Amino acid sequence: MIYGAYGYTGQLVAEEALRQGLTPILAGRDPAQVEALGSRLGLPTRVFDLDTPAHAAERLEGVKVVAHCAGPFSATSTPMLQACLASGTHYLDITGEISVFALAHAQDAAAKKAGIVVCPGVGFDVIPTDCVAACLKAALPDASHLALGFDSDSGLSPGTAKTSIEALAMGGQVRENGRLRPVPLGHRRREIDFGRGPKDAVTIPWGDVATAFYSTGIPNIEVYLPTPAAVALGMRLADPLRGLLGGAWVQRKLKELAARRLIGPDQATRENRPTWVWGEARNAAGERRTARLETANGYQVTMHGVLHAVRHLLDYQGAGGYFTPSQLLGERCVEQLPGSSKIRIDS
Repeated sequence: MIYGAYGYTGQLVAEEALRQGLTPILAGRDPAQVEALGSRLGLPTRVFDLDTPAHAAERLEGVKVVAHCAGPFSATSTPMLQACLASGTHYLDITGEISVFALAHAQDAAAKKAGIVVCPGVGFDVIPTDCVAACLKAALPDASHLALGFDSDSGLSPGTAKTSIEALAMGGQVRENGRLRPVPLGHRRREIDFGRGPKDAVTIPWGDVATAFYSTGIPNIEVYLPTPAAVALGMRLADPLRGLLGGAWVQRKLKELAARRLIGPDQATRENRPTWVWGEARNAAGERRTARLETANGYQVTMHGVLHAVRHLLDYQGAGGYFTPSQLLGERCVEQLPGSSKIRIDS
């Protein structure tokens, strides 16, 4: 089942699933949109909301795997996870939200008891960076510090923009000595060559500060995004205003604006704007390993990553529990996705 199938990313996943010969159930809370998409693609549909997890669990009857694509996941992941635990359905999603990864990780024991896999983040958030993290850990087993990042010219879908608006109000996060630590926006800056020349970059609250720790155990983790120095400085100066950005009225208006103005990158953009992924691990002695990877556009990675995970779980016979993408699918699984290079590691 693809839940949230009529959203920007959900439609990409549904259309690609059909091209690959799969016949997913398309689902969501809006009857008109679900039925219209089902009619267009010739696929079965189910309409239900997540307000009552017990009812959602009933609607998951006969479903082995759900690909949850209806964000923001800060609101939707908990009821869908509860429904999957009750119905014995493997759970996948495309979140990038740190709090959602932490929530899913906390369900490890319950997932083991239910015999289901819980694996959030099977899209661009966080397959490529999670694979880079796992490969760097293998290359430098005693690494104490991990930095990850990516460089992309891709546009945003409405759903991604809404999640980013929520994250802006929450500020930055890094992992220090094994614990998540809130930090100001634009907390740390450095120059990084992500794969197409050095660029100024700044730390962002990306999902890997949760997942890379689960995958590698490395206790200090930061994630970077290319950001002009002037913009990075502006982020620091604006940090005291985060309280205003987190207000319900401001959040609602910003999300309404995103929904009106953004439709997500078109096919030409997705096909012609790849992404460069970078990582660096170092140990207490100062040894370093650097990794680089080129992938397809982030939305292409998400589309193919979700279906790669779905196919894996349709035939899955292993134990239940929480997994990161690299733990479930292998530390080089990103290399199996269309448009991805090999992960290259240098001393």
